[in-house]
Parts: sequence; C-alpha cells; structure tokens
Amino acid sequence: MAATTRQLLDAFWRAAAYCLHPKVMLLSLAPLVIVGGAAAVLGHFYWEPSVDAVRGALEDWTLLAAFFSWLEAVGAGGLRSFVGPLVVVVLAVPVFVVASLVVVAVLMTPAIVRLVALRRFPLLERRHGGGLAQSLAWSLGCTIAALLALLVSIPLWFVPPLVLVLPPLIWGWLTYRVLAFDVLADHAGSEERRKLLRDRRWPLLGMGVVAGYLGAAPSLLWAVSAMTLALAPLLILVSIWLYTLVFAFSSLWFAHYLLAALEQLRAGTGGGATAGTTAVLAAPSEPRIDHSLKDYAT
Repeated sequence: MAATTRQLLDAFWRAAAYCLHPKVMLLSLAPLVIVGGAAAVLGHFYWEPSVDAVRGALEDWTLLAAFFSWLEAVGAGGLRSFVGPLVVVVLAVPVFVVASLVVVAVLMTPAIVRLVALRRFPLLERRHGGGLAQSLAWSLGCTIAALLALLVSIPLWFVPPLVLVLPPLIWGWLTYRVLAFDVLADHAGSEERRKLLRDRRWPLLGMGVVAGYLGAAPSLLWAVSAMTLALAPLLILVSIWLYTLVFAFSSLWFAHYLLAALEQLRAGTGGGATAGTTAVLAAPSEPRIDHSLKDYAT
C-alpha cells in the first residue's frame, strides 16, 4: 500500500509539472475548438427553443406549479425564470463532459503518452496491443455504460450524501477505463494491458474518482452561465477548456503511473517474466522515484 501510494503521488506531481509543457497547452486547444465549436453552434440554434420547451413542461407539472406559487408568495418569483435555463444546463453538462473526455482520449492522450514515453521511458518497447478501432469501440462501450448508470442513478441524486458520491464515482470509472486503455494501447501487449488493468484496478479507479472531483469544479461555471445569460457563451468556452485541462492532467497522470508500472512489470521487479511474452506481476516492490527537480521539470 505504501509503495502504491508513493507511485501515485510521484505520477501526480509529474503530471502537474507536465501540464505546463507548451505542447500540452497547445494540444488542449484542439478539444476546445471541436467541443466548444459544437456547443456554440448548438447554443445558437437550440438554446431558446430548449429553454422554452423545458419551461412549458415544468409549467404543466402540478408539483412544480405549487412550488412556483410558493416562490411567488415569499417574494422570490424572479427565481422562476432561472429554472428553465438551469435544467437545460444540467442536462447538457454530461453530454459536453463525455464529449470532452472522448475528444481528449482520441486526440490528446496518444500525443501525451508519446511525450511522456520519450522523456521518461525512451527504451520502453512498443507492443501495440490496441489499435484505433479497438480504442474507439472500448471508449464507446464504456461511455454508453456510464451514461446509462448516470440515468439510472438520477433519482438517488436527491438524497444529499449520494449526489456527492455517485456522479464522481461514475465519471471516475469512465475516466479510468477510457484513459487507462488508451495509455497502454501503444506500449503494452494485450495480455500486459489486461493484467495491469486487473491488478491495479483500485488505484486506477481512485485516480479516476479524483479526476471526477476535479472535473466538478468547471461545472460551477455552467450554473453561473445559466443565471448570467449575457456571459453564457464565454463561460461555456472557458468551462470546456477547463474540462479539457482536467482530462489532459488525468491523461498525464495515468501515463506516468501506467508506463512506470509497465516498465516495472517487464523488468521483473514485481514478479518473474515469461520468456518472449509478458511479465507476471507478483507482490509490489519499492518504486523507482527520482525526486530531482530537473526530472520533474522535464
């Protein structure tokens, strides 16, 4: 446990340092252009019709009609106009989050993995255990499963403790499944990838959950954009860019952690190696951590 914690922290700080790399900053603009552009187009054509449709549906709901009457009675009737935009934003957030994650996984993660491998693991052999088609199919399957889980869990969000646990847990699972696969797709063989994902699933899930909670911060901007419609276009673009940075950091974190784990696996520090195939992971040993400032900067 102590060795795993040190490996996770080492990968965390390395990922934070790599976020300042000019190449990573430039790569983060591609998802912004794609997802932000799509959000701008959809908002231009469908924002007002969506808000009007939601308001009409809410007006016909007897329970909410009583709630709106109570707001009028206490002098907070002005809040009624914010309910429609807020509902639209709440429904749109998961779509844009998933879109940002998929675009980052397809466009940024391979380049990030190459950057990390070139600087930290130049001798790590590439065994190409997963191709682009396999990666896309994996991401699509995990995304559908996560969206279904979110849909099924919505009634539980009204229980105060669960709303703080279930969405980050689902996003964390999706993040770890998608990013871990893409990080290992080029360098690990199929058996190596399956073994690492199985043996390190709990640390990887923990990393995904942390990334899920980090991703909750940009969601605050969506709530603000619903209340300040004049700033909505700018806030939407800023929030999507923040989502992209969170997922870019997550990709770097997974890349540092999993490539180090793959190197450890092949070196036999976690177990013996089978001739010509993959290593067999046994009890974890002390990780190789270089605390030099120069190494963190590069």
